[in-house]
Amino acid sequence: MDFELGTLKDERLSRDTRWDMANTLKFEIVTPDATVYSAEVESVILEGVEGQMMILPQHARLITQLVPGEMVVRRAGHDEFLAVGEGLVEVTGEHVAIVTDMAVAAESIDEAKAEEARQRAAARLAEKLSSEEVAAVNASLARSLAQLHVKRRPHK
Repeated sequence: MDFELGTLKDERLSRDTRWDMANTLKFEIVTPDATVYSAEVESVILEGVEGQMMILPQHARLITQLVPGEMVVRRAGHDEFLAVGEGLVEVTGEHVAIVTDMAVAAESIDEAKAEEARQRAAARLAEKLSSEEVAAVNASLARSLAQLHVKRRPHK
């Protein structure tokens, strides 16, 4: 009888572990400088080219373009807010990989620097620029605006 109870307990633990793994995603964000985020998470909300999307465990395979904005990562029952730049997102059923030019946690954003960068970019757009320079300045402006949005928005 003890053997049967032990077996049932082991099966229950194994089932609980599988349930936990099935309810999380391996989530990674890589920038040109480093891997800035790597953890098991419950969900990710991000802005893709076709709008906002929520990625949950067992999500259909997907590759999409990430647009600058706010990303919300739910980890251990708590939301973490990040400002992200342009990039690519790859989703499998159990893994989300993001390659982006910027990813900054809300608490790490320097609001004064982001505002200064926004003003510089806005001023540069008033100058006569080549199409390549306009694209670079617009990208810089989008990154600054994403940081300011995330920093200034009240988070629950």
